[in-house]
Amino acid sequence: MASEVRASHILVKTEDQIKTLLERIEKGESFEDLAKKCSLCPSREKGGDLGYFVRGEMIKEFEDACFDTDVDDMTVVETQFGWHLIKVTGKI
Repeated sequence: MASEVRASHILVKTEDQIKTLLERIEKGESFEDLAKKCSLCPSREKGGDLGYFVRGEMIKEFEDACFDTDVDDMTVVETQFGWHLIKVTGKI
């Protein structure tokens, strides 16, 4: 079981926005470019990259989604901040 996970995310306000972003990525647009253009999180400046983190550093729903998702896969989760499209980029 991984003790740290590295993830990038795009934070938006609605589920519809997340669905649109997923479609755009599936059609070939860059996750990182869309994060820079669309995300409400300051991590947008780094293409959504949050770096590595351990359990207890992020809010539970977000953290659970990251640890439960395989490297190179994406997942969607809703938190108190909005809707997150998460891309897991590493685990150690």
